[in-house]
Amino acid sequence: MVTATLPETGAWLLCGGCRRMLYGKRFARAGRVCPECGWHAPLTAPQRIESLLDPDSVRLLEIAAADTDPLSFIDTRPYTERLAGNRERTGLPEAVVCARGRIEGNPVVVAAMDFRFLGGSLGSTVGEAVTRAAEIALAERTPLLLVTASGGARMQEGVISLMQMAKTSQALGQLDEAGILTVSLITDPTFGGVAASFATSTDIIIAEPGARLGFAGPRVIEQTIKQTLPPGFQTAEFLLDHGVVDSICPRAELRTRLGKLLSVASRRPDDVPHQLTADSALITDPAALPERDPWDCVRAARRLTRPSTLDWLALLVEDFTELHGDRAAADCPALIAGLGRFEGVPVAVIGTQKGHTADELADRNYGMPSPSGYRKAARIMRLAAKLGLPVVTLIDTAGAYPGIEAEQRGQSVAIAENLKLMAGLPVPVVAVVTGEGGSGGALALAFADRVLMCANAVYSVISAEGCAAILWKDPAAAPRAAAALRVDARSQLALGVIDGVVPEPVDDSDHLAFAGALRAALASTLADLLPLDQMNLVTARRARFRRFGTESAVLLDAEKENAR
Repeated sequence: MVTATLPETGAWLLCGGCRRMLYGKRFARAGRVCPECGWHAPLTAPQRIESLLDPDSVRLLEIAAADTDPLSFIDTRPYTERLAGNRERTGLPEAVVCARGRIEGNPVVVAAMDFRFLGGSLGSTVGEAVTRAAEIALAERTPLLLVTASGGARMQEGVISLMQMAKTSQALGQLDEAGILTVSLITDPTFGGVAASFATSTDIIIAEPGARLGFAGPRVIEQTIKQTLPPGFQTAEFLLDHGVVDSICPRAELRTRLGKLLSVASRRPDDVPHQLTADSALITDPAALPERDPWDCVRAARRLTRPSTLDWLALLVEDFTELHGDRAAADCPALIAGLGRFEGVPVAVIGTQKGHTADELADRNYGMPSPSGYRKAARIMRLAAKLGLPVVTLIDTAGAYPGIEAEQRGQSVAIAENLKLMAGLPVPVVAVVTGEGGSGGALALAFADRVLMCANAVYSVISAEGCAAILWKDPAAAPRAAAALRVDARSQLALGVIDGVVPEPVDDSDHLAFAGALRAALASTLADLLPLDQMNLVTARRARFRRFGTESAVLLDAEKENAR
């Protein structure tokens, strides 16, 4: 892929992707994106600032760069001469431009790198500028946006350049501790020390199409370990599939995407004039529910016509931005996660996703999350805790995926880590079993302050068929197993496992009416939970789950009794 900046002179230009001739003015109007193949040409740091920030909101942060040359480095030219030449050629003091501004009205501090200046390499001045930008964001409690374009650490500064990785990472860690959102915009290319520090240390990583991101560049990998690299290796598309980036966003949509994220993350729920009400049709008395055949509930819960998580998001959540990946290995399609607004309140929403057709079910792994899915959920829950956002989980899964690869990647560990995380999450958590609530795979998203069920949903330790096969030695005994397990909402409410039941319309195709009932139930539940402080939330949540089974056995401490 060609990464050199296209010439600014002349009416016609050559695309670095498809190699077609482009009319210069049309190319510029398109934000330097090829209208034929979508290739995103490089932008300078000043062009980035201009394209992302609202007009008249930009306040540049001046960089007073010194001729830092800690090694008195000389290759074919002295390092100081290289610095002077790059400053003259680019008109910039260094390879980064920092500014305060707004994106769609939301305040932000930006540090944008410029590949023209010594390949955007990370030297001490760049590291200091990025760190100072983070410190300004910390002092002003303003989100930080990092736009990266770099070949890696600056060799001419030796190990001092290496130290900038630690310094910038530390600065981002302080923003984590303060609950301030950080976002990376990955542009082509981003490699080496920048990729292995602040570019990938942020809460959210967005990449432009085709942007390359990696620790070692392709040539280094091929020459060092003699591996043949797969097509598209280290591109944004490759990294999205492998769970490293949250999303790929075309340049024309960046301001809108960033504006949504900043809007959701910049305000606390208490700052929003929301209209949450405690009035709803949520059923909390088991006697108010009709007795039903549990097997009928199982079949109803599995209907392909029932709303999926994506349907609920479209019906209930505004400004939703989906976030992808576990930042380690993969992005699980069976689990949807992201940030949005519910009734004006910023929320994090996590849900399992099945589908309505055979193809959708196969693409979404039948709604059974892999370890990467649960780790993605954990990542978004930690982000919600950092930003002070309530968490809503929507559960419709037969259980966690039981395949060989899932076991190799630690399915049990991923579920266990979620349970421990949710036990101490310092924000309100509401879980809704919208269809099937299957086993530990469901519980991994249902350790919540309030657990609700839709009227036709089911919740069980195992599927009815699985129980029948194990205990009755006959899968055909599934209806008997469902009744014995008491999987229906009325039974679960009587057992105290759930806190309320969301009524469903008689016509299960009336998704608007169904969404209205769920909206009211969630609104009333959040209205109860939002005023509570962290200590009361966590204490009550732990007590809620601590009580299950307390009457079944007592562990006597003989040593303590004898001491009396």
